[in-house]
This record gives sequence, C-alpha cells and structure tokens, in this order.
Amino acid sequence: MNELLNTLRALRAPDGCPWDIKQTHESLRPHLIEEAAEAVEALGQPNESHRVEELGDVLLHVAFHAVIAEERDAWNFSDVEHAIVAKLIRRHPHVFGDVQVDGEEGVKRNWEAIKAAERRERGEDRDPDAFPPDLPALSRARALAKRQPDRADDALQAAANGSGDTAVLLDAMVALTGRLKDLGVDAEVGLRDHVGERLREASKEGA
Repeated sequence: MNELLNTLRALRAPDGCPWDIKQTHESLRPHLIEEAAEAVEALGQPNESHRVEELGDVLLHVAFHAVIAEERDAWNFSDVEHAIVAKLIRRHPHVFGDVQVDGEEGVKRNWEAIKAAERRERGEDRDPDAFPPDLPALSRARALAKRQPDRADDALQAAANGSGDTAVLLDAMVALTGRLKDLGVDAEVGLRDHVGERLREASKEGA
C-alpha cells in the first residue's frame, strides 16, 4: 500500500502531474462512482486479471482521497484502515466477542441494531432506510419499495393490466426492485448482468 501512496504523493507534488495536482475530494466524486460501477461489471465476468485491474482502480481512489486529506493534516490512509477495522470488530461481536446469533438472519438483525446505536451516539437523525443520492436509481428504489409496499404493488398490478401512465410504470419499476430483493437479487447488478447477456445474444443473432 505504501508504494501506491508514495506514487500518488509524487503525482501530487509541485513537479508532478498537472491533472492529479488540481483534483479535490469533490472533483473525484464522479470518477469514483464510475470506477465502482466498472468494478461491479468486472466482478460479474470470469476474467480474473480484469477484476484485479478494476478493483485496483477503486483502491486508487481510496488512496487518492487519503493523500489529499493528509496534505492538510486532516486524516490519512492509516486512519481509514483503523476506522474500518474497528467497525468490523464492533459489528461482529459474535466473532470478536461473546454475543450469540441465530444464523445469517441473526447476524443481519444484530448488524442493523449496532448501526442504529452508532447513529444515535453520533446524534444523527438520518433515515436508516435512506440511500446516498449519488447511488444508481434502482438501488435507491429498493428503499422506496420497502417504505411504500402497497403503492408499489398497486402500480405493478396496474402496469400488468396495460396502464400507459408514466408515473404508474415507474412505480411498477420500484415494485420490481422490491420483489427482486425478496428473491435475494440486487436490481442494479441483476439488470446489468441480464442486459449484458441479452446484448451478447443480440450480437450473435445479428452476426
């Protein structure tokens, strides 16, 4: 990791790369979203070297933000590492403590309870079902489907009956994200993989 951090420090030095020097936390936000999406895509494919490359791009952004922060003595990569290790230990008391859980569902319930307690300790009043606004729309729709299940299901039925109303059709899409979640399928990842497969089929048919 030090090799990557030192490379970025060199790129950010006064005699480094003009593009890297001018980057900020804010300017890098869309690039991180793009790289994360490409990593998700790569993880769905069997090419191991491509997975390594795309995960490296995500790691690059973590290191990039750490170097930017350390330049103003705000925090550094070690702080990021220590924070996530502490969080993992705190949220897995059934592994690192003496808490007993009832299988995977028990782990999930305990995880959510610990998260809620952490938010209360920080004085946060954030909706626990909310998703960051920069997440893909389908990922955010999962939270909405959970909050308004009746409306989503009504819209799904209306769409099946041939409704041409845009709002109804969009609500039906929200409902589908909830249905997929119940099946253990993430709508964003599932649709990405499904569309990729269909495009490959279409390409073969058109060849």
